[in-house]
Amino acid sequence: MRLTDFKVLTFDCYGTLIDWETGMVAALEPLTSRVKRPLSRNDILEAHARHESSQQLQTPGKIYRDLLPIVYRRLAEEWEVPVGWNECVAYGRSVRNWPAFTDSAGALQYLKRYYKLAILSNVDNENFAGSNERLQVDFDAVYTAEDVGSYKPSDRNFEYMMEKLKALGIEKHEILHTAESMFHDHGPANRHGLASCWIFRRYDQKGFGATMDPGAMPKYNFRFNSMADLVKAHQEDLRS
Repeated sequence: MRLTDFKVLTFDCYGTLIDWETGMVAALEPLTSRVKRPLSRNDILEAHARHESSQQLQTPGKIYRDLLPIVYRRLAEEWEVPVGWNECVAYGRSVRNWPAFTDSAGALQYLKRYYKLAILSNVDNENFAGSNERLQVDFDAVYTAEDVGSYKPSDRNFEYMMEKLKALGIEKHEILHTAESMFHDHGPANRHGLASCWIFRRYDQKGFGATMDPGAMPKYNFRFNSMADLVKAHQEDLRS
Protein backbone atom coordinates (compact mmCIF):
# COMPACT_ATOMS: atom_id res chain seq x y z
CA MET A 1 0.00 0.00 0.00
CA ARG A 2 1.29 3.44 -1.00
CA LEU A 3 0.12 6.96 -0.26
CA THR A 4 -0.39 7.50 -3.97
CA ASP A 5 -3.04 4.73 -4.06
CA PHE A 6 -5.75 7.07 -2.71
CA LYS A 7 -7.93 9.79 -4.22
CA VAL A 8 -9.24 11.41 -1.01
CA LEU A 9 -7.68 12.28 2.33
CA THR A 10 -10.33 12.63 5.03
CA PHE A 11 -9.05 14.53 8.05
CA ASP A 12 -9.89 14.82 11.66
CA CYS A 13 -9.28 18.51 12.34
CA TYR A 14 -8.70 19.10 16.06
CA GLY A 15 -5.56 17.37 17.28
CA THR A 16 -4.43 16.64 13.72
CA LEU A 17 -4.48 20.01 11.93
CA ILE A 18 -5.47 22.38 14.74
CA ASP A 19 -3.41 22.26 17.95
CA TRP A 20 -6.48 21.83 20.11
CA GLU A 21 -4.55 20.88 23.24
CA THR A 22 -2.62 24.16 23.25
CA GLY A 23 -5.79 26.08 22.41
CA MET A 24 -7.78 24.25 25.04
CA VAL A 25 -5.26 24.81 27.83
CA ALA A 26 -5.04 28.52 26.99
CA ALA A 27 -8.82 28.96 26.86
CA LEU A 28 -9.23 27.13 30.19
CA GLU A 29 -6.70 29.37 31.95
CA PRO A 30 -9.38 31.65 33.52
CA LEU A 31 -10.64 28.51 35.27
CA THR A 32 -7.42 26.60 35.97
CA SER A 33 -5.74 29.71 37.43
CA ARG A 34 -8.27 29.57 40.28
CA VAL A 35 -7.86 25.88 41.11
CA LYS A 36 -6.31 25.48 44.55
CA ARG A 37 -4.35 22.32 43.81
CA PRO A 38 -1.63 22.05 41.15
CA LEU A 39 -2.75 20.72 37.78
CA SER A 40 -0.35 19.44 35.15
CA ARG A 41 -1.09 19.96 31.45
CA ASN A 42 -2.10 16.30 31.16
CA ASP A 43 -4.32 16.57 34.27
CA ILE A 44 -6.25 19.32 32.50
CA LEU A 45 -6.45 17.52 29.15
CA GLU A 46 -7.46 14.16 30.59
CA ALA A 47 -10.19 15.69 32.76
CA HIS A 48 -11.49 17.54 29.70
CA ALA A 49 -11.51 14.31 27.69
CA ARG A 50 -13.59 12.53 30.35
CA HIS A 51 -16.23 15.24 30.60
CA GLU A 52 -16.37 15.93 26.87
CA SER A 53 -16.77 12.26 25.94
CA SER A 54 -19.44 11.76 28.60
CA GLN A 55 -21.40 14.80 27.46
CA GLN A 56 -21.19 13.81 23.80
CA LEU A 57 -22.70 10.44 24.69
CA GLN A 58 -25.48 12.03 26.74
CA THR A 59 -26.40 14.78 24.26
CA PRO A 60 -25.17 13.72 20.80
CA GLY A 61 -27.40 16.24 19.03
CA LYS A 62 -26.07 19.26 20.96
CA ILE A 63 -23.70 21.28 18.79
CA TYR A 64 -20.13 21.64 19.95
CA ARG A 65 -20.18 25.35 20.81
CA ASP A 66 -23.15 24.61 23.13
CA LEU A 67 -21.67 21.40 24.50
CA LEU A 68 -18.32 22.88 25.55
CA PRO A 69 -19.90 25.28 28.09
CA ILE A 70 -21.30 22.23 29.90
CA VAL A 71 -17.85 20.63 29.89
CA TYR A 72 -16.43 23.84 31.35
CA ARG A 73 -19.01 23.79 34.13
CA ARG A 74 -18.33 20.12 34.91
CA LEU A 75 -14.61 20.89 35.16
CA ALA A 76 -15.33 23.84 37.47
CA GLU A 77 -17.41 21.59 39.71
CA GLU A 78 -14.70 18.91 39.79
CA TRP A 79 -12.05 21.49 40.64
CA GLU A 80 -14.33 23.32 43.11
CA VAL A 81 -14.23 26.70 41.38
CA PRO A 82 -17.41 28.83 41.13
CA VAL A 83 -18.17 30.02 37.60
CA GLY A 84 -20.89 32.02 35.89
CA TRP A 85 -22.63 30.76 32.77
CA ASN A 86 -21.24 33.59 30.61
CA GLU A 87 -17.74 32.34 31.37
CA CYS A 88 -18.78 28.84 30.31
CA VAL A 89 -20.29 30.17 27.07
CA ALA A 90 -17.10 32.07 26.26
CA TYR A 91 -15.18 28.80 26.36
CA GLY A 92 -17.58 27.29 23.83
CA ARG A 93 -16.79 30.15 21.43
CA SER A 94 -13.01 29.85 21.88
CA VAL A 95 -12.50 27.04 19.36
CA ARG A 96 -12.11 29.41 16.42
CA ASN A 97 -9.09 30.91 18.20
CA TRP A 98 -7.24 27.63 18.74
CA PRO A 99 -3.99 27.70 16.72
CA ALA A 100 -3.13 25.54 13.74
CA PHE A 101 -0.02 23.39 13.91
CA THR A 102 2.73 25.24 12.09
CA ASP A 103 2.97 22.66 9.30
CA SER A 104 -0.77 22.22 8.65
CA ALA A 105 -1.50 24.96 6.12
CA GLY A 106 1.54 24.31 3.96
CA ALA A 107 0.99 20.57 3.99
CA LEU A 108 -2.66 20.91 3.03
CA GLN A 109 -1.83 23.27 0.19
CA TYR A 110 0.66 20.73 -1.15
CA LEU A 111 -1.69 17.74 -0.75
CA LYS A 112 -4.52 19.63 -2.46
CA ARG A 113 -2.53 19.27 -5.70
CA TYR A 114 -2.83 15.47 -5.54
CA TYR A 115 -5.98 14.61 -3.56
CA LYS A 116 -9.46 15.74 -2.76
CA LEU A 117 -9.46 16.88 0.88
CA ALA A 118 -12.35 16.40 3.31
CA ILE A 119 -12.96 17.10 6.99
CA LEU A 120 -14.76 14.78 9.43
CA SER A 121 -14.83 16.65 12.73
CA ASN A 122 -16.56 16.73 16.11
CA VAL A 123 -17.24 20.44 15.80
CA ASP A 124 -19.96 22.90 14.82
CA ASN A 125 -19.91 24.71 11.50
CA GLU A 126 -19.47 28.18 12.99
CA ASN A 127 -16.37 27.29 14.97
CA PHE A 128 -14.92 25.27 12.08
CA ALA A 129 -15.22 28.29 9.79
CA GLY A 130 -12.77 30.12 12.07
CA SER A 131 -10.39 27.17 12.09
CA ASN A 132 -10.63 26.82 8.32
CA GLU A 133 -9.28 30.35 7.92
CA ARG A 134 -6.18 29.27 9.84
CA LEU A 135 -5.73 26.20 7.62
CA GLN A 136 -5.72 28.34 4.44
CA VAL A 137 -7.17 25.72 2.09
CA ASP A 138 -10.54 25.09 0.48
CA PHE A 139 -11.71 21.62 1.47
CA ASP A 140 -13.68 19.64 -1.09
CA ALA A 141 -16.11 18.49 1.62
CA VAL A 142 -16.73 19.29 5.29
CA TYR A 143 -18.72 16.93 7.53
CA THR A 144 -19.24 18.10 11.11
CA ALA A 145 -20.94 16.65 14.17
CA GLU A 146 -23.52 19.40 13.72
CA ASP A 147 -24.33 18.00 10.25
CA VAL A 148 -24.61 14.40 11.45
CA GLY A 149 -26.25 14.85 14.85
CA SER A 150 -23.70 12.69 16.64
CA TYR A 151 -20.05 12.67 17.66
CA LYS A 152 -17.18 10.41 16.72
CA PRO A 153 -16.45 7.63 17.53
CA SER A 154 -20.09 6.96 16.61
CA ASP A 155 -20.37 4.83 13.49
CA ARG A 156 -23.03 7.27 12.24
CA ASN A 157 -20.39 9.90 11.49
CA PHE A 158 -18.32 7.56 9.35
CA GLU A 159 -21.39 6.16 7.60
CA TYR A 160 -22.49 9.70 6.78
CA MET A 161 -19.07 10.60 5.41
CA MET A 162 -18.81 7.51 3.21
CA GLU A 163 -22.35 7.97 1.90
CA LYS A 164 -21.67 11.59 0.93
CA LEU A 165 -18.29 10.77 -0.62
CA LYS A 166 -19.86 7.97 -2.65
CA ALA A 167 -22.30 10.51 -4.05
CA LEU A 168 -19.20 12.41 -5.23
CA GLY A 169 -17.93 9.27 -7.00
CA ILE A 170 -15.48 8.23 -4.27
CA GLU A 171 -15.38 4.57 -3.20
CA LYS A 172 -14.24 3.35 0.23
CA HIS A 173 -10.95 1.91 -1.06
CA GLU A 174 -10.04 5.36 -2.42
CA ILE A 175 -10.23 7.02 1.02
CA LEU A 176 -7.32 7.43 3.46
CA HIS A 177 -8.60 8.61 6.85
CA THR A 178 -5.90 10.81 8.39
CA ALA A 179 -6.09 11.56 12.11
CA GLU A 180 -4.35 11.76 15.47
CA SER A 181 -7.00 10.25 17.73
CA MET A 182 -7.03 6.49 18.16
CA PHE A 183 -10.30 6.78 20.10
CA HIS A 184 -12.29 9.08 17.83
CA ASP A 185 -10.91 8.07 14.44
CA HIS A 186 -8.75 4.99 14.00
CA GLY A 187 -11.06 2.70 15.99
CA PRO A 188 -14.14 3.48 13.87
CA ALA A 189 -12.01 3.54 10.70
CA ASN A 190 -11.04 -0.06 11.52
CA ARG A 191 -14.68 -1.03 12.02
CA HIS A 192 -15.60 0.40 8.62
CA GLY A 193 -12.70 -1.08 6.71
CA LEU A 194 -11.10 2.29 5.95
CA ALA A 195 -7.37 2.64 5.42
CA SER A 196 -5.96 5.10 7.94
CA CYS A 197 -2.93 7.28 8.52
CA TRP A 198 -1.90 8.14 12.09
CA ILE A 199 -0.53 11.66 12.53
CA PHE A 200 1.04 11.00 15.93
CA ARG A 201 1.32 14.56 17.20
CA ARG A 202 1.83 13.35 20.78
CA TYR A 203 4.77 11.08 19.89
CA ASP A 204 6.97 12.75 22.53
CA GLN A 205 4.32 12.82 25.31
CA LYS A 206 2.77 10.24 27.61
CA GLY A 207 -0.87 9.24 27.55
CA PHE A 208 -3.67 10.26 25.22
CA GLY A 209 -4.09 13.89 26.28
CA ALA A 210 -7.44 15.36 25.30
CA THR A 211 -8.75 12.09 23.86
CA MET A 212 -9.94 9.02 25.72
CA ASP A 213 -7.81 5.88 25.98
CA PRO A 214 -9.03 3.62 23.15
CA GLY A 215 -8.25 0.43 25.05
CA ALA A 216 -6.87 -2.05 22.54
CA MET A 217 -4.89 0.01 20.04
CA PRO A 218 -6.51 0.17 16.59
CA LYS A 219 -4.52 -0.72 13.49
CA TYR A 220 -3.32 1.84 10.96
CA ASN A 221 -1.64 1.71 7.56
CA PHE A 222 0.72 4.68 7.83
CA ARG A 223 2.23 6.61 10.73
CA PHE A 224 3.89 10.01 10.73
CA ASN A 225 4.71 12.39 13.57
CA SER A 226 3.60 15.48 11.64
CA MET A 227 1.86 16.63 8.49
CA ALA A 228 5.26 17.71 7.18
CA ASP A 229 6.44 14.10 7.47
CA LEU A 230 3.37 12.95 5.53
CA VAL A 231 4.27 15.38 2.73
CA LYS A 232 7.87 14.09 2.63
CA ALA A 233 6.65 10.50 2.37
CA HIS A 234 4.30 11.44 -0.45
CA GLN A 235 7.12 13.14 -2.33
CA GLU A 236 9.26 10.01 -1.91
CA ASP A 237 6.41 7.89 -3.28
CA LEU A 238 6.22 10.11 -6.36
CA ARG A 239 9.97 9.86 -6.94
CA SER A 240 9.90 6.07 -6.69
